Amino acid sequence: MNDIHIRAAIVGSTGYGGVELIRLLQSHPNVTVTSVISSSSAGAPIAEGYPHLTEIRTDLLDGIDAESIRSKADVVFLATPHGVSMKLAPEFLAAGLKVIDLSGDFRLKNVESYRTWYKHEPAPQTDVDRAVYGLCEVFGAEVADHPFISNPGCYATTASLALYPAVQAGWIDPDSIIIDAKSGVSGAGRGLSLGNHFSEINENFKAYKVNSHQHTPEIEQTLSRAAGRPVTLTFTPHLVPMTRGIMCTSYAALTGSFSSNADFVKLYREFYEGRPFVRIRPEGQLPATKEVWGSNYCDIGFSADPRTKRITIVSVTDNLVKGAAGQAIQNLNLSMGWDETLGLRFTPAYP
Repeated sequence: MNDIHIRAAIVGSTGYGGVELIRLLQSHPNVTVTSVISSSSAGAPIAEGYPHLTEIRTDLLDGIDAESIRSKADVVFLATPHGVSMKLAPEFLAAGLKVIDLSGDFRLKNVESYRTWYKHEPAPQTDVDRAVYGLCEVFGAEVADHPFISNPGCYATTASLALYPAVQAGWIDPDSIIIDAKSGVSGAGRGLSLGNHFSEINENFKAYKVNSHQHTPEIEQTLSRAAGRPVTLTFTPHLVPMTRGIMCTSYAALTGSFSSNADFVKLYREFYEGRPFVRIRPEGQLPATKEVWGSNYCDIGFSADPRTKRITIVSVTDNLVKGAAGQAIQNLNLSMGWDETLGLRFTPAYP
């Protein structure tokens, strides 16, 4: 199927996730972006808001019209705020488009959980049930040939990839998990907010949404599948004064004799064998955010502590790539039956 060429539309092209999709899809051999869409900026050139696209994209931003978009595209990426995708996705699916949603509207299978954590009325259960959860390295087989994919959140991707193999193997106690997460400012989006001003962020480091971040139930949902029972955990996100990147430092109690760094390296390398975007660090090495900057990699390292009988797992991603646009393209590749690395074969930018 590698010779199939498809057309893509991006709704929410003026947000960070949308413009990252534009950047990445420029080099995809099987995809052409034929429509960039923004309800708030329709008619304006995309390069007006993003001058780095000058002479690269000369498009005028389209408004949202399902039939018009259907005439231009085969797949639509929804890089929209929460609450918007739930209204658009059914319309695009009815028009015959494949839909990959980067918002949180269809990630949680329990609609009451969505109402509680997102403080918003959920999509109908029937629409939620239609979407598959596209954590590529874990549920990639469910994505194949599926027309409707819910792209995981950035924190959820970084934490879930770090914890899923150990939970599934029974090597850690799921009820003991604590996730200490840090993100760059781009994760908050491009909208104006006092808390994201330079003078507020620079030389500052703060926790936010403590015990109330909407990615908490998403991580719990994924790890519950790994454990075969409900999992409850503690998740605390922090904002750090950098543009891109996520680091999750996860702590959990060990449950048995598998307690060395070598054991964990072996387990994870076997679990992620053949999945090119998860890199397991050798014993004694822990990853840093700059080592995945601008790439679709998730790097994972371990430090087992026989004194406390706990494991510390450090995982890093670029929140705009593996945590958003890159994984969305990876999901497209899997759903089309293509090599999952198409359009994503590039090394991290360093330093």
